Amino acid sequence: MTIALILAGGFGKRLRPLTLETPKILLPLGSKSIAEYSFEWLRFYGIQEVFMLIGYLKEKIIETLGSGSKYGVYISYIVEDEPLGTGGAIRNATHVISRMEPVIVVNGDIITNIDPRKLIQVLEGNTIASVASVPLKSPYGILDIEGNFIIRFREKPIIPDYWINAGVYGMRKEILEYLPEKGDIEKTTFPLLASKKMLAVIKYETPPYYWRSIDSPKDLEEVPREIEERGGLFAELE
Repeated sequence: MTIALILAGGFGKRLRPLTLETPKILLPLGSKSIAEYSFEWLRFYGIQEVFMLIGYLKEKIIETLGSGSKYGVYISYIVEDEPLGTGGAIRNATHVISRMEPVIVVNGDIITNIDPRKLIQVLEGNTIASVASVPLKSPYGILDIEGNFIIRFREKPIIPDYWINAGVYGMRKEILEYLPEKGDIEKTTFPLLASKKMLAVIKYETPPYYWRSIDSPKDLEEVPREIEERGGLFAELE
């Protein structure tokens, strides 16, 4: 049975003052919180056992989410007593990863419908971790220009030649040897694994998949509208 670890211990500084009293993962996106969207996504792919890696405002997260039964998942909590970074937070879950690998690890501030099971399927041989990747979406509108004239406006198009880290990972227990006690996995573990060709990537085209990181109040407003326009988060996949 595949389990998921959700990284939800950060301060959410880019969303202040909204996160001064509410942890980022509990911020509302329309009628649902970020956490509820995460649980729906994992449940859609048959993942029901979830470990929340928490620190900042941990009491509110535990009080709100509880056992997870009302969301159709089973939640356990792993608490960091001080900020550890993403790598340290995952290392703090050593007792879980060593017993229940391979695992899915998810940043707690993304909304997506990508199939995380693919990240587990490539963990064989020398590959001890995998990274989901989605094409880069321009944060700005693009102008198509001929000579001295604008011929077309393109609103925030996808740039297909560039791929970004989607914040969803597959990991075997061997990852524990490479995790820092403190620090971010993107700056420590992953560059080292990449240099050793131990880090696989799975590319997810968007569409049909959906991916969005919640980094600003604008994201909180736009995501529910985008999902509604799609006809639901899983409309194109069912």
